[in-house]
Formats: sequence, structure tokens, C-alpha cells
Amino acid sequence: MPPESSSATGSSVAIADIVGIKERTPLQRMIGAQSFWVAVALFIICGLMSAVYPNAFGTGENFYNITRNFSFIGIMAIGMTTVIITGGIDLSVGSVMGVVGITIGVIMHAGYHWILAIGGGLFAGLICGLFNGLLITYLGLSPFVVTLGTLSIARSIAVVMSQNKMIYDFGPYANQFFAIFGGESFGIANSVWVLLVMAVGLALVLRLSVWGRHLFAVGGNEHAAQLTGVPVRRVKLQAYVFCSICAAIASIMILGWQGSAINALGIGYELRVIASTVIGGANLMGGEGGAFGAFVGAALIEVIRNSLLMAGVDSNYQGIFVGAFIILAVLLERVRGRKRE
Repeated sequence: MPPESSSATGSSVAIADIVGIKERTPLQRMIGAQSFWVAVALFIICGLMSAVYPNAFGTGENFYNITRNFSFIGIMAIGMTTVIITGGIDLSVGSVMGVVGITIGVIMHAGYHWILAIGGGLFAGLICGLFNGLLITYLGLSPFVVTLGTLSIARSIAVVMSQNKMIYDFGPYANQFFAIFGGESFGIANSVWVLLVMAVGLALVLRLSVWGRHLFAVGGNEHAAQLTGVPVRRVKLQAYVFCSICAAIASIMILGWQGSAINALGIGYELRVIASTVIGGANLMGGEGGAFGAFVGAALIEVIRNSLLMAGVDSNYQGIFVGAFIILAVLLERVRGRKRE
């Protein structure tokens, strides 16, 4: 090898050593990811529960229920992942789901086509996302405070719009709406197919697109990203809008399944959504996260909930287990961070 090539190679190695860059094989990256071990835990729990309760947990009917139930949280977690990657958080997703559901219910109750109702629901979600994003990115307000405020505002709007009543009469197009969004294809709920498409789509976007790289850059070091020309404000705004749109999509799907719209729709979902993303490997400090992690995190929470019910554990204890898993996930992230250092 010529001297100059050797020198260049030596310099590259030295720089890599200084900044801590180490080339890892795909297998090493997979094993080192928290989402991988969450998936392992998920399969172990499913295997154990199927062996202990073969006629209850291991049935096709229970599989259908589990996948349908976690699909709504998973769809919302897809959007939350993009926000958390940027170092933000959105506490309003549950209330956004509620106001979108009531918006769709009111429009369909008035006799309009479900396509127009869905357009109105998505628009309501878009407005919520813009409200959050603009206040956070252009006024510099705290994501926690802004989205906490939106949580209350959106919930109150839902109560006012519904006049504090359940909407169960969806007009002349109700059957079409329920069949499409609350139905199933090939024995799997349509909401699960939507989740799978969104998860694959986000995975490709995060890995291959400029926007995906910008999300990680903003979350890794916002100031450095700005200095390198990343449109930080626009990227963060888009993340909050996307998160609210995902909450709107989840609302559409759960509305098709439940067959009624109530202003309490989505209450408490924000905790489960954030838990799913964190358990799946998203770092609340920003810069880490992925679609697969959001998917398996949501699945794990639902499997645990379902397993507790099968074991006869009081449903009031579920919050303890979810909270414990959140703390454990953060602890594991801290341990992994120290190892990297």
C-alpha cells in the first residue's frame, strides 16, 4: 500500500477512535437494540401463556383480540415515535383521538357520507398537530406544557361538540363505515393491517429518507443540526402534525370497531402510547427510536394486560405493571448508555 494511503487510513482510524465510532455487523446492531429484547420477551410470554392456558390464551380468537386491541395504541405510537426522536413529547394524543371521534360522529349523524366525515376528522387532527407544533417550534414553549394544555382543550371541545352525549346513530352510511374500518381481512382486523403498513412505511422513511435523518439529527443535537442546515423548526412541526394525524387514524379505526363515539374516547391512552415507544427503545432525551420498537412495545403491553386477565389478576393492578415496565425500560437505556460511553 502506498505511504499516503496508509497515512489516510491511519487518520481515519484515529478519528473514528476519538469520536467513538465503531463499525458493527447487522447481527450486533440487532442484538444491541432494545426492541430486539422486547420482542424476545414478547415471544417468551406468549409461549408460556399458551402452554399454561392453551384453551384461553392460545386460541385464534384471543390472538385476534390481542392484535386488534394493541393496533390502536400501535398506530398512535408510530406518530409518537417521531416526536420522541426529536426530543419532544405529546401528551395530547388521547384527547386528539376523542375530538376526532366526536367530529366524525357528528358529521355522520347529520347524514353526510363517511368520506366527508373522515376528512373532517383528519382535519381536526391536523389542526391539533399544527397548534402543538407552532407553539413549540416557533414560540419556544415547553412540549410538556403545550401538549398538556391541548389535552385539556381538545377534551373540552369534544364534550361541547357532543353535548356530553354518546353518538351511536351514524346515519345512512354507518354500515359501510363499520364494515371498512371495523371489519377484518384474511382473519385479521383491518386496524392491524393499517398498523403494519404504517410501521413498515415509517421504518423505510427513518432509514432511507432525508426527513428521517433530519429527525435523528434534531434529537441528537438540535444546535448542531441547525448549524449544518437542517430546518429544525419545520422538522419538529411536521413531527407533531404527523403524531396528531396518527391519533386521528387510530380514532377512525377504533370508531369503526366500537360503533359509537363518546367524548371520553382515548382517556389515559397517552400513557400507554408513551410507554409503548419507551419500552420499544425510544429515548425520551431524543435521538433514538424506531417503528419496530413502537410495534413490539405496544404488543408487549397488550399481551401483559391480556395475560394478567387470564391469570385472574384484578385489572386495577395493570397500571402497576405498565409503570414498572416503563421504569425498567428507562433503566435499561441508562445502562446501555453507560456501556457505550
